Amino acid sequence: MSEKPRYWAIVPAAGVGKRMLADRPKQYLPLLDKTVLEQTLSRLLTAPALTDSGLPLSSHETEPLFTAVVVAITTTDPYWPELAVSRHSHILTAAGGKERADSVLSALEHISDRAADTDWVLVHDAARPCITHTDIHALITQLQQHAVGGILALASHDTLKQVTEGDITATLDRRCVWRALTPQMFRYKSLKEALTQTAGNPAITDEASALELLGFKPGIVEGRADNIKITRPEDLALATFYLEQQ
Repeated sequence: MSEKPRYWAIVPAAGVGKRMLADRPKQYLPLLDKTVLEQTLSRLLTAPALTDSGLPLSSHETEPLFTAVVVAITTTDPYWPELAVSRHSHILTAAGGKERADSVLSALEHISDRAADTDWVLVHDAARPCITHTDIHALITQLQQHAVGGILALASHDTLKQVTEGDITATLDRRCVWRALTPQMFRYKSLKEALTQTAGNPAITDEASALELLGFKPGIVEGRADNIKITRPEDLALATFYLEQQ
């Protein structure tokens, strides 16, 4: 009888978020009664494990989905140690890197003595605090038999223009274009090898792109539109609205 698969979450949180024009990295800005990062980690830490049939455990059972949540933080970050969640029993802290891929690879290295090659790793943006347990479970249940893994994404409903130096050069077929969201889910060994082999490549803007560059074809699972990434000041108000509605 095969063992149940294990799931690890990685949250790269070493960015500075310059577009927020704030006095601190955007993951530490207040959002309702917590910081953005605390809201995000709360969603991951409270995600319930799945039963053998793929259903979430009932509300009176408390087994967490993730074996651990690895947060990649800049070594000089003064804010992270001040958060109580940094000392949570299911939180591990890894050294963040210059780029997102560097932080994720550092987190993978941090659990190298604990994670199996076939364990699933879900990488989630620190600035996506509105992720729902429903979307996390949908990603897992729909892709756990996939040969590669894949990502949450959102189909584009807008007309998309290709632009060069301020001028439109083409209109793209929006039926073929999806907006990448997170989490993005891949096997531990595959993700680590892909990020190692593509290290330093500026084209690697998410985990899926590293796998794609090596010839793999990640799957797509349609996610919710409220899984927004906080990038600009106005996004905080929108995230507040979504959290309150959820």
